[in-house]
Amino acid sequence: MEIHNSNFTEWNKWKESVGKAVKLGESIGLSEDTIENIGEKVGTFLSATTDPENREHRLLQELWKVGDDTDRKSLSKMIVKMVQTDEK
Repeated sequence: MEIHNSNFTEWNKWKESVGKAVKLGESIGLSEDTIENIGEKVGTFLSATTDPENREHRLLQELWKVGDDTDRKSLSKMIVKMVQTDEK
């Protein structure tokens, strides 16, 4: 399987952007539940209005579309944890 460096770079930039947003939310005192709820709303909006830029984004979009509300909450929570872990 060939990995395109530009796709990997875009994925890392996306994770970095999400990480900054989570960190900003934490710095202004938002609870983790609130951050996850905001993430769910953003995920729903993006899933409905944007074309994924790479395989990773496409996978997230497909998971989002097939999931129910519980699945989307779990996915949002995992994304927040992923970017928090990347910052450490």
